Amino acid sequence: MSKEFTFTIKSICFDENYHPSDNSRITTNFANLARGERRQDNLRNALRMIDNRFNTLTHWDNPKADRYSVELEIISVDIDVEGNGETFPTIEILKTNIVDHKSNKRIEGIVGNNFSSYVRDYDFSVLLLEHNKNQSQFSLPQGYGDLHGKIFKSFLNSKAYQDNFSKPPVICLSVSSSKTYHRTENQHPVLGVEYQQDEYSLTDEYFAKMGLQVRYFMPPNSAAPLAFYFQGDLLGDYTNLELISTISTMETFQKIYRPEIYNANSAAGKLYQPSLKNQDYSLTQVDYDREERSQLAIKQGKFTEEQFIKPYKDILEQWAANYAA
Repeated sequence: MSKEFTFTIKSICFDENYHPSDNSRITTNFANLARGERRQDNLRNALRMIDNRFNTLTHWDNPKADRYSVELEIISVDIDVEGNGETFPTIEILKTNIVDHKSNKRIEGIVGNNFSSYVRDYDFSVLLLEHNKNQSQFSLPQGYGDLHGKIFKSFLNSKAYQDNFSKPPVICLSVSSSKTYHRTENQHPVLGVEYQQDEYSLTDEYFAKMGLQVRYFMPPNSAAPLAFYFQGDLLGDYTNLELISTISTMETFQKIYRPEIYNANSAAGKLYQPSLKNQDYSLTQVDYDREERSQLAIKQGKFTEEQFIKPYKDILEQWAANYAA
């Protein structure tokens, strides 16, 4: 089977008026904020945090720290497996754009940032759990993450991606609480101090199957390093403003979702192991239910199994066996 799947891209503005669509993964960071009685306050506070962080990092020619603002687009990707117009919601990512109020210019940022995937929900919250159920030792199912990785690489190589985005994505996530990170002497003016670790986390290995490598940097005045997943040259392929748009956006989300790590009252040292059990941290003015999010991930993983994995099993297996990135 040589025929490629067809991808379609839809975009919606993420602002204080944002409402998640029926097809949006409600465990997605930005969708989770836009629910409940305080939804608009949540959105306003989060967006204000992003703008403030961006202006703090762009301190040159910005004496009042108000020169820039960040606009966000939610990019939703649907896949058509059989070529008959029937699609399944596959991936959601964020696109940043920068508004320079001094020059009245709108500058393209980075696509990627946050990453959400129904198939990843299935892999982590259904397949992996079932494989290790009643097992004395943790292990990975054979070929774990292969299908998801190939779908993602197929999307990056697709006409839909090439027509809409000029550079490969950069995805920015939390570091793993199961690993220890070592501070190096390498320091970037925007990304900050680089950290390294001795072995990859499960997430690192999963993203490697998507064709993405990882580096860990702690930006200036941050509490902990962030994990940046990318193709090519992270430091050379993107401008300072592009990188800052990702840092300000994703550090804000992490302060909300993992305050024990990213809103800790003391910064990571030379040897750092993140911990969600840390009690010395501050809360943001944004409501978030982490327990609900983990429960919804299982629900959405089972939805994926019933609506995508099982119905298209034979086609997906044949396509994956013959796919060459």
